[in-house]
Amino acid sequence: MTKFNKLGAEWVQFDEPALVTDMTKEDISLVEVLYNHILQHKGNVKTELQTYFGDIRDCYGDILKLDFDGIGLDFIEGRKIMELLKQHGFPKEKVLFAGVVNGKNIWKSNYEKILQLLEEIKKHAENIVVSTSCSLLHVPYTLTYEEKLKPEVKQHFAFAVEKLLELQELSVLTECDDYQVQKEYLDNKQVFVKERLYQDQEVKNKVAGLSEDIFVRTPERKQREEIQKKTYNLPLLPTTTIGSFPQTQQVKKNRTSYRRGDIDKAAYDKQVFGLIKECIEKLEEMDIDVLVHGEYERNDMVEFFGENLAGYVFTEKAWVQSYGTRCVKPPIIFGDIKRIHPTTVEYSSYAQSLTKRPVKGMLTDPVTILNWSFPREDISLKEMAYQIGIAIREEVLNLEKAGINIIQIDEAALKEKLPIRKSDWYSEFDDIIQDIDNMDADVISFEASRSKLTILDAIQQNGFETEVGPGVYDIHSPRVPSVEEIAEALKKMLTKIDKNKLWVNPDCGLKTRGIPETDASLRNMVEAAKRLRGQL
Repeated sequence: MTKFNKLGAEWVQFDEPALVTDMTKEDISLVEVLYNHILQHKGNVKTELQTYFGDIRDCYGDILKLDFDGIGLDFIEGRKIMELLKQHGFPKEKVLFAGVVNGKNIWKSNYEKILQLLEEIKKHAENIVVSTSCSLLHVPYTLTYEEKLKPEVKQHFAFAVEKLLELQELSVLTECDDYQVQKEYLDNKQVFVKERLYQDQEVKNKVAGLSEDIFVRTPERKQREEIQKKTYNLPLLPTTTIGSFPQTQQVKKNRTSYRRGDIDKAAYDKQVFGLIKECIEKLEEMDIDVLVHGEYERNDMVEFFGENLAGYVFTEKAWVQSYGTRCVKPPIIFGDIKRIHPTTVEYSSYAQSLTKRPVKGMLTDPVTILNWSFPREDISLKEMAYQIGIAIREEVLNLEKAGINIIQIDEAALKEKLPIRKSDWYSEFDDIIQDIDNMDADVISFEASRSKLTILDAIQQNGFETEVGPGVYDIHSPRVPSVEEIAEALKKMLTKIDKNKLWVNPDCGLKTRGIPETDASLRNMVEAAKRLRGQL
């Protein structure tokens, strides 16, 4: 703080999203001690404490007592912020940085609703700055260079630069006694009164017509197990992989050439089918029991499906940071989601035609597709999940009809919509395990190697009935696990899981790995499984 004073800084912002988590008395006491020490050196610099992604219900009164000049509160995801504001008020001498523009989604702000919210906030706070709910790190930079989006679609969006303009306009409108006649307000309102594109009554009717019996599988699990064991005649500890295979330069070049228009769909698919053939031959030679086709036709596990579903729109340059240096370009759910044609059937059918061993069909689950897209704000997450679920179900039925008898549904983002506060969770982890068992899948594969197999205790304690494939090695590292290492992991698993219910697989897809370590790791995995079979 001393340096900021010397440099002439006017405001310094302290980001504390941790304050929206479950805070104990000890946590709050530590926050008070730390900031009382820091703020006594602030001098002429004004300080703001910024919170986001929720509300600070555990420490609202305590935070207001600290010597901050401003407090930032999230009115988008902070479910109890207004309640706290009404109950406890807000100090006249402090500035309330009101997070009323959504910093996590790409939709244009509804000025009418936000201005009504600000009117309510004004009843409890005197000094208000209109702000975003959080950092704009979570949205793309600007719409300026999105040249392929139709104007009637583009008008609904606001990326980071556009959200700054919204803040400016909203700030001006809050000072107007007659903001409802201002051009900025009227232009904004016009966007929201128009009927949205890509509305599909057929889709709405399908969701409305969902009944309880569609969520129940027949025959029951024990009968299915008997039928499946006779049909597939798989050995103890059957081996498989999770789906994708290394995305080599050849794979990426083929995809880029097709996207640029250098080759047509027929030429693109010819190369994909060649890669699938190599993959099947390699897996058979390794003696893996249940095969995959490698997913060489897919750019991303969500984008690929979005491109084949009505209701999605795609950007050219709307990249956002995922983690580290990895960036993604999430598809946007713009309207009602509908499956318009088979997506994976041709590739899976071709792979199955090459071998007598079962080849898994590979699909991404509705929750992951939803969580890794920019969702709509005009309907519920539940409604969107059901729409996507119906589309995926139709793909499943087509795969079954084409003779694909084992279908894997990838649910990589199952927990991503859980509230930040554990006290707001609908269940604890053990209960989630039971719910997953109740989903009535035949086999569930999950990441276990990096958690040191601790999930096995929850499986055992809950009487988990589904067959399981805990990941026997970590694919996030290029390190090749030895046969002995994998065999030891399997031995530990067998102390918690019945030998007739245990599958052997890596903990994730192999898309990011190189061919040499993939080849060596899978061979060691198969050898470890064979050794254990001999002992069982």
